[in-house]
Amino acid sequence: MVDHTQYLTFGQGIIHQDDTQLETTRARYKDVIRRHAELTERLSRDSDKMIFERLQKEFEAARASQTQEIFLEGEDWNDGLLATIRERVHMEADRKAVPGDSSFADSSFLGKVTYKVGNKVICCLEGGRIGIQYETSFAGEPCEIYHCVLESKSFLEKMTVLEHTIPFFLPIREAENDLLSSNAMKFIDHVGELLQAYVDRREQVRIIRELYGNQIGELYHSLPYHMVEFVLDDFDCKVTVSLRYANLVSVLPTRIRVLAWPLSTSKEEFVGSAHTNRKAIGVFPSHLIPARLSYAEDALRTMSLPEAYAEIVLNLPRALEQMFPA
Repeated sequence: MVDHTQYLTFGQGIIHQDDTQLETTRARYKDVIRRHAELTERLSRDSDKMIFERLQKEFEAARASQTQEIFLEGEDWNDGLLATIRERVHMEADRKAVPGDSSFADSSFLGKVTYKVGNKVICCLEGGRIGIQYETSFAGEPCEIYHCVLESKSFLEKMTVLEHTIPFFLPIREAENDLLSSNAMKFIDHVGELLQAYVDRREQVRIIRELYGNQIGELYHSLPYHMVEFVLDDFDCKVTVSLRYANLVSVLPTRIRVLAWPLSTSKEEFVGSAHTNRKAIGVFPSHLIPARLSYAEDALRTMSLPEAYAEIVLNLPRALEQMFPA
């Protein structure tokens, strides 16, 4: 004879464990949201705005006084060109240090040149500094501008990051330590990739929130948007979406999990089904188990988030009908 009470207790224990895990997760997300608000406030402090405004004016002045702007593509942007930029910076600093020295008069380096490489503008700033302005965009529309100023004291010393307006949650110091001393060009490119990927991920989330906000119940994300989770409530089931990106230069997620939870699932139904299901002892009733939406995961893996969301919603009714037949 089968002891159904034991199975009932087993089911109740699992429900209690799930409730505890859910409350722990909610508490963790509340703490994340609180920290996000604090960090956002830090980003908007007056000192940060002052740095941006000062650097923006300095870059605008440098471009206004330029005698030539050179557009570079492919192999034109290389270590040799960066060495030339450093040489210009040092010669300009030497010229200003000795204003009466006429030996600089015929130098071709007296011309002020800026370089445009993809989304980067590179120019020589006063005081032995090289300025990089990153112009981010999304779907062909311009977004934020960021700055990074490198100090080049001499060819015998490595360049360092003097100041920047890059969001603090992007690892610019790690990139400086890993790349700048050994490959300055790679460092400059990598920072541009970090910024553009961050803007891409952020804007994708913004678009689905604006277009489908009435269908999305809860939405959480990390500061660099490399972890995103949201819930779809406006359907015959609850769909949870979890996205993880391999690194901070990724624009498509690599770890994806999409689960459909029947709305009829409840503690009472779970316990009742466990009590009446005499044959499936130790097995969850099939209509209470969440179903994995593989087609949705495939879409998120290959499409932008707004495109994938539209694809998911379009095919969701048919997928739910197949998984949870009436």
